[in-house]
Amino acid sequence: YSPLPLLERVTDRRLPGAVLYPNSYVTGRRLPVLLDVYGGPGHQEVVSARAAWLERQWWADAGFAVVVVDNRGTPGVAPSFEKAIHRRVADVVLLDQVEALTALADKHPDLDLSRVAVRGWSFGGWLAGLAVLRHPELFRCGIAGAPVSDWSLYDTAYTERYLGMPDEGVDVYAHHSLVELAAEPVTGPGEARPLLLIHGMADDNVVAAHTLRLSAALLSSG
Repeated sequence: YSPLPLLERVTDRRLPGAVLYPNSYVTGRRLPVLLDVYGGPGHQEVVSARAAWLERQWWADAGFAVVVVDNRGTPGVAPSFEKAIHRRVADVVLLDQVEALTALADKHPDLDLSRVAVRGWSFGGWLAGLAVLRHPELFRCGIAGAPVSDWSLYDTAYTERYLGMPDEGVDVYAHHSLVELAAEPVTGPGEARPLLLIHGMADDNVVAAHTLRLSAALLSSG
């Protein structure tokens, strides 16, 4: 079993990215895209290690072009690359994922950006939810596993390193909250996208309450 990720550097920030095609892929056949995200500090996903791509090749073989991107905030590029997310994690991380996906589609014309799904777990679950709620014009559906729905209820040693102290940045925490974002009213069917919520233990901080609060906010806003 041999995964075949095509490693790239894209955008003017030279973001590490990768595309995996199905083993049965034939050039010229447009493919739905699965953006498989993590994006959180401390983790590189786009690496030259076979084990990192085994599950993703399995997804690709189901009929997707699987895309993986390391946005700013992740290690292995430069200290400034990691520090760029301070107090603006949501904006920087999501912008990099969207721009890298678009740039990869320019290089790989068989990526069909009218059929994009996003999936992730823990920080990636938060990012998948953020992507669907903020950019429904691009992301047609999302799968959020054990998402951190409210960073004020997450591990303080982790969160305050990137978002600062809660009492000094109430607006910053609100800006990063999926619960706050989900509570905004849906003004038209074009802004509503299917979002599958999965609860499972990411670590001892992502408890069921995170997923339940997000589910309640989504249902309440329609």
